[in-house]
Amino acid sequence: MTTNLFRCVLASLDLGDPKSALFVLQAALEVIAPGDTLHVVCVVPNFGTSMVGTFFPADHEEKAIAKARDDLRAFTAANVPEGVDVQHIIAHGNVYEEVLKAADTVSAELIVIGSHRPELKDYLLGPNAARVVRHSTRSVLVARSG
Repeated sequence: MTTNLFRCVLASLDLGDPKSALFVLQAALEVIAPGDTLHVVCVVPNFGTSMVGTFFPADHEEKAIAKARDDLRAFTAANVPEGVDVQHIIAHGNVYEEVLKAADTVSAELIVIGSHRPELKDYLLGPNAARVVRHSTRSVLVARSG
């Protein structure tokens, strides 16, 4: 009989990059066992009152959050096997900060996050993945796709 090291896993999914999101989800599914809880978080960036925010309609963020909620549910319905307990989290703000907050909120034992192929400016890990690894008090699995 094997015991699973991580009973509560948080997977951070970037639905803007479906290939990476699927890779992260598959990695998270590999480390959970029947009866474990998989929390999936999608972070909608906060434009706030910055200059960028003035280019969007006033209700842009509310619409983006609602769309992210629908997209996350559809993504997990299509890609998570039946019988896996999935909890959906939509966060709004800075990606790495919101991932860390979500991990604290659900008492995750492991965070699974993706990292893209590095560019010169973020060699080794993507900026959000690197910050999560650097600031997390929990174990972090970086799933590097492509």
